[in-house]
Amino acid sequence: MSVHVVLAGGGTAGHVEPALATADALRRLDPDVTVTFLGTSSGLEARLVPERGGHLVLIPRVPLPRRPTPDILKVPFRLRGAVREVERLLEDAQADVVVGFGGYVAMPAYLAARAARIPIVVHESNARPGLANRIGARFAAAVAAGYPDSGLTGARHLGTPLRTSITSLDRAAGRAGACESFGLDPARRTVLIFGGSQGARSINRAAVAAAGALVGAGVQVLHATGADHADDIREAVGDASSSYKVLPYIDRMDLAYAAADLAVCRAGAMTCTELAAVGLPALYVPLPHGNGEQRLNALPVVEAGGGLIMADADLTGDSLAGRLLPLLEDPTRLDAMAAAAARFGRRDGDTALAQLILDTAGSER
Repeated sequence: MSVHVVLAGGGTAGHVEPALATADALRRLDPDVTVTFLGTSSGLEARLVPERGGHLVLIPRVPLPRRPTPDILKVPFRLRGAVREVERLLEDAQADVVVGFGGYVAMPAYLAARAARIPIVVHESNARPGLANRIGARFAAAVAAGYPDSGLTGARHLGTPLRTSITSLDRAAGRAGACESFGLDPARRTVLIFGGSQGARSINRAAVAAAGALVGAGVQVLHATGADHADDIREAVGDASSSYKVLPYIDRMDLAYAAADLAVCRAGAMTCTELAAVGLPALYVPLPHGNGEQRLNALPVVEAGGGLIMADADLTGDSLAGRLLPLLEDPTRLDAMAAAAARFGRRDGDTALAQLILDTAGSER
């Protein structure tokens, strides 16, 4: 009898990508496993899950306010409706285990699974857990974390599930082909700049201001700007554009990592985990909002010697060039940082979590 796993990971890439990687690992370990994704129509999962051949069931979105607002009074009613829908789904699917990755989708999934007495596995990618996972972990059969000190009682440090295109990446072997795909020269130092799927305004602004200094020093730049900013940034870099490649979005981040010697980026959990796994040093500019989790995400790899941190408020064209150029002109230090990042990173988070899920389902049976 095959195991039926329900994965609740919706909203942002930080929730969706680990769920997708876990589904792939589950199928590798048990070809007979059945996987159902829970998501909302407004999250990235609405596009990514079907694109990768997954079965997605949509439930109502239940946002949880970070601060007391009038909307908080609506949460119990919205949550109750979502929980009922998930309860029906779990019963119809005869689910054996529910796995949550945090976010809007996880809370109703945890509550429905608890009511149905279906075992729960919680995975937390961030260094500081969100509300849904803090609650879910209290009655979960197993808790896994991407960081050693997640703050969740009983959590096992398994790393974060990553795509096989990342975990199998050999940056050195793939550099020439990756550079060619972006129109870059593999013999020159390359900086990868990105701020997530929507870009990051402060990073974009500082990168444009630093373009002259970087290109003037012989550095190439590969800049993923976000779809709404690409044309303006191409115009702003002007004459530097032959060495400054502007893309609205990069679908093949494995190629971007292989082409780069150094990255400039935010510090979301997936970004930090992927960069460490492939051994790419980075200048992390944590998002200055939220509960401070992005700085905490970057700190361990930075303390291990695999990156640097700059506060968003300190980010200017001059400060960016001033941090990047000394590194790019010191290959020995850059190589040491790459090695430190790789030692800190983990590439087996998908298999480790998938095995935990199957073990949990089996033991409960």
